[in-house]
Amino acid sequence: MEVAVVILNWNGRALMERFVPVLLDNIPKENCFVVVADNASTDDSLPWLQANYPQVEVIALDQNYGFAGGYNRALKMVEADYYVLLNSDVEVSPGWLETLVDFMEDNPDVGVCQPKIRSVARRDCFEYAGAAGGYLDRYGYPFCRGRILSNIEKDNGQYDEPDQCFWASGACMMVRSDLYHYLGGLDELFRAHMEEIDFCWRAKLAGHQVWAVPQAVVYHVGGGSLDASSPRKLYLNYRNSLLMLQKNLPVHERGKVMAARKFMDFCASMVYLFTGRWSYFKAVWQAKRDFRRLAPEVEVSSFTEDGNDIGLYYGSIIFRYLRSLGRLTFDKLRF
Repeated sequence: MEVAVVILNWNGRALMERFVPVLLDNIPKENCFVVVADNASTDDSLPWLQANYPQVEVIALDQNYGFAGGYNRALKMVEADYYVLLNSDVEVSPGWLETLVDFMEDNPDVGVCQPKIRSVARRDCFEYAGAAGGYLDRYGYPFCRGRILSNIEKDNGQYDEPDQCFWASGACMMVRSDLYHYLGGLDELFRAHMEEIDFCWRAKLAGHQVWAVPQAVVYHVGGGSLDASSPRKLYLNYRNSLLMLQKNLPVHERGKVMAARKFMDFCASMVYLFTGRWSYFKAVWQAKRDFRRLAPEVEVSSFTEDGNDIGLYYGSIIFRYLRSLGRLTFDKLRF
């Protein structure tokens, strides 16, 4: 049983200098190795890494393939029983990897899992991208156990039990290697953002479970590639959530859900327009336009009629959040 911890890097020397030493101090000495897959960085990431940590394997890609494409190309060259996709801005803690491995070994139906993810800046709070497990509402809007939209909870141990969820965060996601390759890896049509949600959805449709294991803890900086307020990030999230729904919804639900999403996206764009956020308004409409262009390329899942819907919220998380005046927490939801 071997575990490969794979970091996708692009001009991230400062982050690696900060977090690689912590990682190497907190992985098992046997049957585990670290790989840095480099998306054609233009800084001195690789010379620095090879000079200071020669035990780290390096895969140098010939260009920047994005998150999905970079991982897909790199993992074709990595042989291990388990992969951990780990962001370069994640600080691990003692025992994190052993805990995840033990959980996967004890639960053969689990194909993907994640640790509890806290914020580096506010270490007693959950981090936006994953928290204590990812969930999805029926209209394709993601949220987390510990984070509903912009409302991020303090970690008081309220979500310390392992639980099935809908998606695991790409910031720190463990997956069985045979499952990764069976599903064809991450969908490169997405390029960046929400591809891990799509991957987990496909894993569930293929009969595998996705879990959050809070006994393992890591800390995430977040926003390393795009700032949370970036119109580009908004564009990718809107476009990719539509692609994900088109791919994975059962045929009998797809038309109704997509019609509702069309209306919800229109409402969101009008809010951005009338509050003077022109760049956000433009991002939503560009996302809708590009979704229509890309939709013919979407490979619809062959498992869409038989999915594991644990972690899918059949209401609208947006409406629940607005109704609570932004105070909604995960424990108030009923699935």
